[in-house]
Amino acid sequence: MQLLKVFALMAGLTALLVVLGGYFGGQQGAVLFFIIAALMNFGMFWFSDKAVLRMYRARLIGPDDAPELYQMVDRLRQRAGLPMPTLAIAPSEQPNAFATGRSHKKAVVCVTAGLMKLVDRRELEGVIAHELAHIKHNHMLVSTVAATMAGAIALLASVARWGAILGGGRDADRNPLALIVMSIVAPLAAVIVQMAISRTNEFQADRTGAEIVGEPDGLASALQRLDAYARRIPMQVNPAAAQLAIVNPLASLRGGGFTKLFSTHPSTEERVARLQELRGL
Repeated sequence: MQLLKVFALMAGLTALLVVLGGYFGGQQGAVLFFIIAALMNFGMFWFSDKAVLRMYRARLIGPDDAPELYQMVDRLRQRAGLPMPTLAIAPSEQPNAFATGRSHKKAVVCVTAGLMKLVDRRELEGVIAHELAHIKHNHMLVSTVAATMAGAIALLASVARWGAILGGGRDADRNPLALIVMSIVAPLAAVIVQMAISRTNEFQADRTGAEIVGEPDGLASALQRLDAYARRIPMQVNPAAAQLAIVNPLASLRGGGFTKLFSTHPSTEERVARLQELRGL
């Protein structure tokens, strides 16, 4: 099912690029952009995890760099029935975490420097178990490809916007309205795709993470703490990669009202409520 989602995302990106290429260059433009799409799809599948780590400015670490963290992950991944993932630390002071990689054997769990400082051991276990749950359910490939795709769409939207401003198109009489619409609709569509993927996956990973640890309270407490810190401590990260994190790392920039409809994360209140329902199970 997860691979089917990846295929659908890649097919959507290919179709978008071909349409854009056809608009600017006719049949030759469509062929050129199809080739570009094929290269981008290849890169997203094989290198999207590295791209996401760069977005977070994360560095890979070994057991000697953070022995307590390494031992905790090793213990929890055995309970989850997973191979040991690669570990990484992002320099942000905002406490947060995410998982990336294209398979169980190529998985990476990344935590921020702030997470190591601002949560207790029980909460850290809950966060790590949540990220291992993403790996267990193969969420990270879909989410990572979606994040990379959203970044590509943002670039395409910028091209379309400038094309409209400069009167692009292969005809002098080309109406720029289509380009303007594309520059608005394409990023919106990318956000909706990310939202649908992330919300479903987060609920599933919360439940499985609680099962890995053996109780839901550590993760529930961590979610509340991380959400509060995310509103106070900003994080500099490409918005395309924000949906990978356990809580929205751009919460300090998030507005209320209508903008909540397009949040890539379910509300912390709902996630905590669902975790509390797991007590005693």
